[in-house]
Amino acid sequence: MFKSKTAMEKEWFKLQRQELDFLVKNIKKEDSKLVQLLEDKVPEGLQATLDKAFYKSFQIIFEKGTDIIEKTYRKEKIEEEFEFNEFKEARDRNKKNLKAYSSNAKTSGVVNTLVSGVSGVGLGALGIGIPDIFLFTGTLLKNVYQIALNFGYDYDKPDEKKFILLLIQGALSSGNDLRKLNDEADYFIANGEFTSEANMEERIRDASDCLSKELLYMKFLQGIPVVGALGGAYNALYMQKVSKYAELKYRRRLYTKRREEMKK
Repeated sequence: MFKSKTAMEKEWFKLQRQELDFLVKNIKKEDSKLVQLLEDKVPEGLQATLDKAFYKSFQIIFEKGTDIIEKTYRKEKIEEEFEFNEFKEARDRNKKNLKAYSSNAKTSGVVNTLVSGVSGVGLGALGIGIPDIFLFTGTLLKNVYQIALNFGYDYDKPDEKKFILLLIQGALSSGNDLRKLNDEADYFIANGEFTSEANMEERIRDASDCLSKELLYMKFLQGIPVVGALGGAYNALYMQKVSKYAELKYRRRLYTKRREEMKK
């Protein structure tokens, strides 16, 4: 009757609470005063330009840029750290070892958030907005790639790329869109397949449209010298949201896998 909870049960409960907190915090979106101020100043056609820029960035990186991104971190080292954490977890089965995966993922997230913020501010001060999109997209994917590796997942597989695009889109969505995307992510985690038949091109398009819509006003502001530094600073905010959501969902994948193994 009074059996104590295992380390996994405690961490699973904690994860569910953190996921709910993220959803509650982001389900209702309210535009900032800065966005309200810029609403009437954004030129017609900028949205379409951003759509194309983000779409092209994802295409190029997925097709040719992953090798370049991998030169910016030590993939083998992260994989070795995961294997070591997995060994300790299997040996001790305690909460500390379960937390090690998240700790490493959060560390890489913080570093990439800082890099994105600094580069955004620097380019914004020079009035460079649209050209920053490729750099921002590359850093965004690098961030999620590292989080995936810290939880033992290979980001180079087609379904994994679709999952990553789903996470990016979910992290920056709100309302019913966020609910739907979160359910889709959880379904994939539980079943290893998607509820939607969307192909890679459609997944890229959806993620690109979401990013361009969310970053529209900040990229417009970033294109204005000096004051553009403020718009560039928002890169860090968006990166942080993606980091948080990706860490939660990859942690759910690992914990779901462990819970299934414990039942056998």
